[in-house]
Amino acid sequence: MSPLREKMIRELRLKMMSEKTVKSYVSYVNYLAKYYKKSPDKINREEVKNYLYHLKVNKNLSANTLNVAHSAIRFFYIHVINAEWVVKDIAKYKRDKSKPVVLSKSEVEAILNLTWNLKHKTILTLVYSAGLRVSEAAKLKVSNIDTERMQIFVKDGKGGTDRYALLSPTTLKLLREYIEEYKPVDYLFYARDKNKMKSFSVRAIQRAFRDALFKAGITKNASVHTLRHSFATHLLEAGVNMHHIQLLLGHFSPQATYIYLHVRRLDLMNIKSPLDTYDYNILTNQLQSGDLANGNIRTTRDIGQAYDTGSSRSISGE
Repeated sequence: MSPLREKMIRELRLKMMSEKTVKSYVSYVNYLAKYYKKSPDKINREEVKNYLYHLKVNKNLSANTLNVAHSAIRFFYIHVINAEWVVKDIAKYKRDKSKPVVLSKSEVEAILNLTWNLKHKTILTLVYSAGLRVSEAAKLKVSNIDTERMQIFVKDGKGGTDRYALLSPTTLKLLREYIEEYKPVDYLFYARDKNKMKSFSVRAIQRAFRDALFKAGITKNASVHTLRHSFATHLLEAGVNMHHIQLLLGHFSPQATYIYLHVRRLDLMNIKSPLDTYDYNILTNQLQSGDLANGNIRTTRDIGQAYDTGSSRSISGE
């Protein structure tokens, strides 16, 4: 690793950037260097401007992606080699302000009903019922599920922030069936990599969603992230306070990013996931009834203990 790259990584981490941001920023500066086939500290202002123009015109990147590249390159010249003049007054691109695609409740129902694989169904149900980002769902751990408080602890979300999300009673029923069959130990949704377990692939989740979307005959330009948009919209339509929705989604203002905010347990318990307002059962596999109605949710805070050998504290309610 070159000294410049090492310094950039160190500076990014000192500024508490998430590892995802570190990787992204380093990659964009590396692309710049490869484009001109020389060290980035040898690239001048005009070359930087021409490169950003190349990304916009020839690569046809979105404004959001262009601005990430802009921020990465700007960070390098300002904080790594102290050459702010190279990037001074190079404006960012205007963001795409188009409204996000939102699915109706009936469309969400169809997608979940037509996802037949139990693991895929559980992941997509969790994304919608808790408003999670697909990357957050993929890296959830068993210990992040709190059945006592009916909350999901989302660690290292976008911007490296932590938060609590809703654990829907309907989703918990499905989780119990999933855990009974797959018995995860560390990552809630895992994949086998030779002899090791790793977090489930985001790409695999996206593929499962596209398959269900096709089966449902839905022609909207939707992605897994559309389930998150739909979660927020359906809550808003149900009259949930906007501030609570922002907290559940992890949408903190720049001024508040240093404060760890989460919804109080009382507030979370009073908010219903939109999934639980449906009049139909989206679960294709029938589960034992009465788990929730009879108060049989075990008070273990760690779902990971749910299937310890010989343990009576089972997420299945047994």
